[in-house]
Amino acid sequence: MTASTTRSRWLSYRALDVKSGKPKAADQSGQKFLNFSDALCVWAYISQARIDAIRQKFGDAVRIEQRFCSVFGDTPGKIATVWKDRGGHDGYNAHLQTVAKRFPHVQVHPEVWLRTRPLSSTSPHLFMKAVQHWEQESAASAKETAPGLFDQVMWALRCAFFRDCRDISRWEVQCEIASGAGVDIGAIKERIRSGAAFAHLAADCQAADKMRIEGSPSLVINEGRQKLYGNVGFRLIEANIQELFRTPRADEASWC
Repeated sequence: MTASTTRSRWLSYRALDVKSGKPKAADQSGQKFLNFSDALCVWAYISQARIDAIRQKFGDAVRIEQRFCSVFGDTPGKIATVWKDRGGHDGYNAHLQTVAKRFPHVQVHPEVWLRTRPLSSTSPHLFMKAVQHWEQESAASAKETAPGLFDQVMWALRCAFFRDCRDISRWEVQCEIASGAGVDIGAIKERIRSGAAFAHLAADCQAADKMRIEGSPSLVINEGRQKLYGNVGFRLIEANIQELFRTPRADEASWC
């Protein structure tokens, strides 16, 4: 099953009724939202379909900028502490299998975190910040890149880990997946060597600290005033976004 098929399956399975709920043209100001996540977080893997649904429903009225936060920066330490008395890697694998059964639109390999144990999510985060920076610069200079290339590669990496049980913390795996999507690996290497990717990843970490991001995934809307953290349903996200576009009446009381 391809990554695109998996994501399409979610939209049809949930029957989200993604109709024309877009604001009128005059209201399409391109609200900027930030989506913080960790590449090795199963909830971010699950919630990607909701991000897709938001884009489908609201179109150009919203701009979702992908950022990273560190939840699995030190996976040996995390498993050794958080899951010390709950079965370690075996217990965490059993937890993921239980979670996955609740969400048929995703697949979780039976041996994830058993046969394959990535040491850190920082490695794929750095790689993806290089991809993101390259994509942005290419767009600015009118160079041709596939639309939404960053999102395509990020989804492919998540599927490679959770569905296919591959170690996405390894450079060669990252390069194989990204090059298959049309990424210029030479350009990615240059952005890592120059320090640009490190700077962009550091900016994400600083933003996460400043906004007091609790974990992955966290969708930040309304210029940072609202944070939707964790397994938040599409309808709740949709309601919050719709409220942003609602024009209050002149006689309506202010909540400030």
